[in-house]
Amino acid sequence: MRLGIFGGTFDPVHYGHLLLAECCREQCRLDYVWFVPADIPPHKQQRPLTPGRQRVEMLELAISGQSAFSVSRLELDRGGVSYTVDTLAQIHEQDPGRELFLLLGADSLLDLPHWKEPGRICELATLAVVGRAGQGLGDSLAGDFAAAAAQAGWGRTNALRIQHVEMPLMELSSSDLRHRAATGASLRYRTPRAVEKTIETAGLYRPS
Repeated sequence: MRLGIFGGTFDPVHYGHLLLAECCREQCRLDYVWFVPADIPPHKQQRPLTPGRQRVEMLELAISGQSAFSVSRLELDRGGVSYTVDTLAQIHEQDPGRELFLLLGADSLLDLPHWKEPGRICELATLAVVGRAGQGLGDSLAGDFAAAAAQAGWGRTNALRIQHVEMPLMELSSSDLRHRAATGASLRYRTPRAVEKTIETAGLYRPS
């Protein structure tokens, strides 16, 4: 089984997340994609997050109708800081027969050398790296990645297995949705309607 792992805070999930997952599913020929909301993301430990149960609820509403997508509570149930290498290792241990793909944006690839055990991450999973449609990732990104790896003192770039994925440009971010919700601006067509209504009904992201 070819399984895509898509981690993040998803606070909240938006159409950019969904399109990225679908492009990876199609172009990498994945059987399933798991959305894995973080408990405590390493790079966002100072920002309060919406409770995990509500982020899971919004994700489940967003992916409803796509049988290849599901939500995993693995990191939420494990608790603590959510490191990708620990998640991939746990999934691999549960079923070593799965072929794992880690879904990443091109910006995350550049940061990968600074993650916990990047070499082990690359041993456990193929990197499905998403770039803008028609542009690919190019030599420039490869050079930037090599420079970042050298700066971080990580020399195991030969272990990389990368599959490039093209995705139409979609300028959406969870931080923008939170800001819009906080100021009463419209979220329509930025996230599925069911997610929009959940944010509205629960009063999420409004100033206290």
